[in-house]
Amino acid sequence: MRPASARRALAALALLTATACTTGPSLENQGEVTAPPGDSRELTVGSAGFTESDLLAQMYALLLEHAGYSADIISVTNREIYEPALENGQIDVVAEYAATFADWLNAKANGADATPVGSPDLAATMKVLRALAAPRGLTVLDPGRAVDQNAFAVTAAYARKHRLKTLSDLGAARLPVRLAAGDECVQRPYCAPGLRKTYGIDIVAVDPKGVGTTQAKQAVQNGQDQMVLTTTTDATLDQFGLVLLEDDKNLQNADYVVPVVNRARAGSTGVRDALDRLNTVLTTADLASLNEQVDSWRRLPEDVARTYLESKELLPKG
Repeated sequence: MRPASARRALAALALLTATACTTGPSLENQGEVTAPPGDSRELTVGSAGFTESDLLAQMYALLLEHAGYSADIISVTNREIYEPALENGQIDVVAEYAATFADWLNAKANGADATPVGSPDLAATMKVLRALAAPRGLTVLDPGRAVDQNAFAVTAAYARKHRLKTLSDLGAARLPVRLAAGDECVQRPYCAPGLRKTYGIDIVAVDPKGVGTTQAKQAVQNGQDQMVLTTTTDATLDQFGLVLLEDDKNLQNADYVVPVVNRARAGSTGVRDALDRLNTVLTTADLASLNEQVDSWRRLPEDVARTYLESKELLPKG
């Protein structure tokens, strides 16, 4: 990030911190949702502060700058802060995950106990997400090919021994399975209950070691547990001798990467066209590889993002 960008990002961070206790503007004060989309030439791209979000923010900023915009990056680790800032126009663009963000907006509109609206069906999820986002002055752009959703891994040796490629295979094998995951896995429908109901997997216990943590993966590696809850873009599985089992019955929700923009400031076709270019190339495997370069190779997210975009001819080299 250039020094001037860093100064502007710090100023924006101070502003966000000062307004952290707010919940964003009321829907009545946001103006007509059908107003013409804005095209501010100076944009702020938000990151949620973890590696993948940092990488996506860097790629968005680089693509926007290549399209003639000035793009700064601000890191705000809490969705409770950055989502209202997106509504307010303090942040203009952020990478989100379709099903998760749909459920977030649904809970915000209808209460924490609202029935989840995200689903494994991408088209249905996008339809409800856009309907929830529009009254808040937000536009959800098209999803790409990359998806970061919950996934389950076993050791490669365990998979070979029991001839496992899919979660259905594991259910059919009738093996007792201790699952390393977060403690919420006991109740969440995509986790232990869903594995039992959808796949017939015999989950005998949930070992509360977290989602995709080193401790969770080590527990599977050493045989204490048989399976770990992680994500499809986990770049460290090889280090622990783990492989993903395919979610062949689509238990997991459609958490495809989607850009979300503040319509009044960044709802133009120029922003849309700049960010849509990434959709044609970025895959789940690409995203996992980029994560690995930052987390394991200790490369800077901006360098990794730029090299990737250059390799896909979305940016000129040099």
